[in-house]
Amino acid sequence: MGVLAGKRVVITGSSRGLGRAFAVEMAKEGAMLVVNGTQADALAETVAQIDASGGRAVAVLGSVADATLCTRLVQTAVDTYGGIDVLSNNAGVVRDRTLFKMTEAEFDEVIAVHLRGPWACGKQAAIAMRAQGGGHIINVISNSGLSGGFGQSNYAAAKAGMMGLQRTWLLELSRVGIHCNAFWPVAQTEMTQIIFDRAARDASLQGAPPPTPVDMGFGTAAEVAQGMIWLASDAANHFNGQCITFNGRKTALWTHPEESQIAVRPNAWTHAALAAHYANITPLRQPQARLAD
Repeated sequence: MGVLAGKRVVITGSSRGLGRAFAVEMAKEGAMLVVNGTQADALAETVAQIDASGGRAVAVLGSVADATLCTRLVQTAVDTYGGIDVLSNNAGVVRDRTLFKMTEAEFDEVIAVHLRGPWACGKQAAIAMRAQGGGHIINVISNSGLSGGFGQSNYAAAKAGMMGLQRTWLLELSRVGIHCNAFWPVAQTEMTQIIFDRAARDASLQGAPPPTPVDMGFGTAAEVAQGMIWLASDAANHFNGQCITFNGRKTALWTHPEESQIAVRPNAWTHAALAAHYANITPLRQPQARLAD
């Protein structure tokens, strides 16, 4: 028996790429899957791969930007398997442009999939999980939501918003036995291919061989899926409200925001007093993604 034997798992955006790897590898560990995507052929291929490995999966076609689809996803798990133990909010799209060029439609589309979708799926999953006595919601995030990403105002805002959802859900859901954690995967996928293309181009201009994905701190989708398997398993039951990064070889926890350089006065501050106070204080270092350490 695998470490996920009997776990009823819904994975959004699992018709290809990292989501498919999550589904296939989790099925190998005994999970019973509800998989999802917007491309029927790709979604059918995910189910076929799971079937070939001896796993069990049902497919629900559609976009999580549609709240009714989110309801169907959770209801399918309940109707097919009798409940839902794990929701992995993984679905995503990118529409990268700098702030100068990004359109309202490009901003809204990414927000709808990456933020409203996880909220709607999370709401339905939480209702079902509360009724059965608990569960686990895993929000798949990105370094853009923690450190920013050039040309990704929409994507970064959505992923940072997912962290806001998690911090709120930690307060609201822990009391009914529902855990919520964030998983930041660093994987070689179609979505990240542009990073390797740029690195190869830059290396060529310098007359150097292109760096490998491993050199750049990226694991394969199957390698990174091991992190999702662990987080969804009972071995991670003591984790709640955490943000975990994993690239197949490196893992780490990200710290929670907290105050620094605290100063309190008995009387109200003036702008002049603030200027004097901060004159010799070095601003906090801005976080930088360090994937290859």
